[in-house]
Amino acid sequence: MGDTIELPGDGDGLAPVSVTLRRSGRARRLSLRVSQLDGRATLSMPTHAPRRAAERFVAEKAQWLRRMIAQSAPARDLVPGAEFPVEGRPHRLLPGSGARVRLGDGVIEMPASGEEFTDNAGPALAGKLKALARDRLVAASDHHAGALGRDYGRITLRDTRSRWGSCSSEGNLMYSWRLILAPAQVLDYVAAHEVAHLEQMNHSPAFWAVVESLCPGYREPRAWLRRHGTSLHAWRFELTP
Repeated sequence: MGDTIELPGDGDGLAPVSVTLRRSGRARRLSLRVSQLDGRATLSMPTHAPRRAAERFVAEKAQWLRRMIAQSAPARDLVPGAEFPVEGRPHRLLPGSGARVRLGDGVIEMPASGEEFTDNAGPALAGKLKALARDRLVAASDHHAGALGRDYGRITLRDTRSRWGSCSSEGNLMYSWRLILAPAQVLDYVAAHEVAHLEQMNHSPAFWAVVESLCPGYREPRAWLRRHGTSLHAWRFELTP
């Protein structure tokens, strides 16, 4: 195997990234590429460039690198018959009647015209999921903050690719609404992780002790995010031309 640089996760559900180093006599500068086929990252560099320079370059490009890897996940479209995850459980997408999305036991009925989903079906499903995600994340945040005896500011939902959640110095919490696609214990872990920052604004052993107290066995859902988190970004909610 070739030489690699390992970019570790930062504790917020970010997967570690392996970057393959490729030294070339033709290279005049450091250049990072992410394959659109398999998401593999490669750093091309001049033959005699020091490894330390490559490590610094990869560290500086960490956020961009993770964003590009997330974008390289094979896109999945909302089509009749597809299996779509909600709280980690597969739901069959079916044409429904009316303009609303109906979430049932193992099925999701989508706005349709005949056997095809309408143009607003994807946005309607995204809206339904965001509302459900907010309910779940508020409940989980309230639970964990109550266990700590801490108050948080506001909760914001976004469609972020660089991280699953964050806690600001003012105590405001941000989450990716796509966590509603993951198993419930994964969403709960991320909420516990961010609430723990209300007490420890770092990733020290003391911080992880707080996470453990709030979410015993957190390592399993954290590992799930590392293995499968990218797949949550694959679903597209707007029709492509």
